[in-house]
Amino acid sequence: QVQLVESGGGLVQAGGSLRLSCAASGSIFSIRTMGWYRQAPGKQRELVANMPSGGSTDYADSVKGRFTISRDNAKNTVYLQMNSLKPEDTAVYYCNADLTYYRGIRFYTNDYWGQGTQVTVSS
Repeated sequence: QVQLVESGGGLVQAGGSLRLSCAASGSIFSIRTMGWYRQAPGKQRELVANMPSGGSTDYADSVKGRFTISRDNAKNTVYLQMNSLKPEDTAVYYCNADLTYYRGIRFYTNDYWGQGTQVTVSS
């Protein structure tokens, strides 16, 4: 069974910074893509940033220039550095991974999610 363990959420004032981390654990064979999504109260879940194994990145327009996604492939970990935070960034942030793991001789490929971590930005 694959687990995505997140950390780094919390309370911060507008203009501050937070760094989210998400580590995938289990018998992982490969990770194609890791990324971050968020869901604000009353809103649909949206993509924040995505990073395939090759190193390219994809950001939501609302966070470009403020957020930076990075990966440590050796640790199966993805990070989200969030700077110049705004109250509208307040949301539950979810780690996502498109990965393949193995159990015995069987391999399983699927899209996995972390439990979510709350980010609250006060004005």
